[in-house]
Amino acid sequence: MDENIQKLNERASYYSEQILKLRTEIKNKIIGQDDIIDNMLIALISQGHILLEGVPGLAKTLMARTMAECLDCDFVRLQFTPDLLPADITGTKIYNHNEASFFTLKGPIFSNFILADEINRAPPKVQSALLEAMQERQVSIQGETFKLERPFLVMATQNPIESEGTYKLPEAQVDRFMFKLLIDYPTKDDEIEIIERFTQGIQPQISKILTSEQIIEIQDFNSQIYADRKIKDYVAQVVDATRHPQAYDVDAEGYIEYGASPRASLWLILAAKAHAMLGGRGYVIPEDIKAVAYNVLRHRILLNYEAEVEEVTSDQIIAQILNKVKVP
Repeated sequence: MDENIQKLNERASYYSEQILKLRTEIKNKIIGQDDIIDNMLIALISQGHILLEGVPGLAKTLMARTMAECLDCDFVRLQFTPDLLPADITGTKIYNHNEASFFTLKGPIFSNFILADEINRAPPKVQSALLEAMQERQVSIQGETFKLERPFLVMATQNPIESEGTYKLPEAQVDRFMFKLLIDYPTKDDEIEIIERFTQGIQPQISKILTSEQIIEIQDFNSQIYADRKIKDYVAQVVDATRHPQAYDVDAEGYIEYGASPRASLWLILAAKAHAMLGGRGYVIPEDIKAVAYNVLRHRILLNYEAEVEEVTSDQIIAQILNKVKVP
């Protein structure tokens, strides 16, 4: 096993150098938001999707576009509106009069990076069309099925301060996002740098760091990173504590409507493996689990009305769980 771990460490270290170069290149254009950038890279490596929550103007679109540029991948931004139709995203079949036959016109979903801007503004049918593509990695257009090419990453944004004209995402569909990231305002120093850069017309040039083939190679390696049985047991206990908090002495029984689904366990392990790879390790340690736990569990713990009244957040409950569950 030691020899295998050594080989995994060597490969993880090699890929880590490539990912850190990618991170540096992204940060040449994005000021601040280090934590968000790191978690975007973890989601990319793990082949997961991201739900980004934050007020307008925090460079959500710029971050997604910049990552796509650094990876030599296609990028498309979809502005979700109440009048959008599923065919506007997936595509449709059009009749060709000259040849007396139908041909398929593929929609913008057939790209590597999708920014679904203000996903909660689109009606449920459109949300379902996007989320089906995320889960199945394929699209059906009038009876014909098309596979989506890798890498495929969806970043959906929603505005937490505006509810007029929006459609709440169903909990079962929110569960398909690997991460829910909360993006905050920049620091004062970062804001000064943003002002200087964008009011003086400074436009940093972005280089292509990795090809799509290289990022697929890194994604395939991620599943090979070693996670011990004790780590898997720890993850199972953390997720179980969201369902049966009283069994772990977590003071949240009266606040949780539903605990996390089994998808939480899968994404905790995959995200922890990616976090380990960023650290140049070919094996997972408990700190990797803790580093990704909030982003994986935040949107999977459904709180009841009592929690809302008492202003108890899922992040507070996750903190309790990580504090109470015994670390291997």
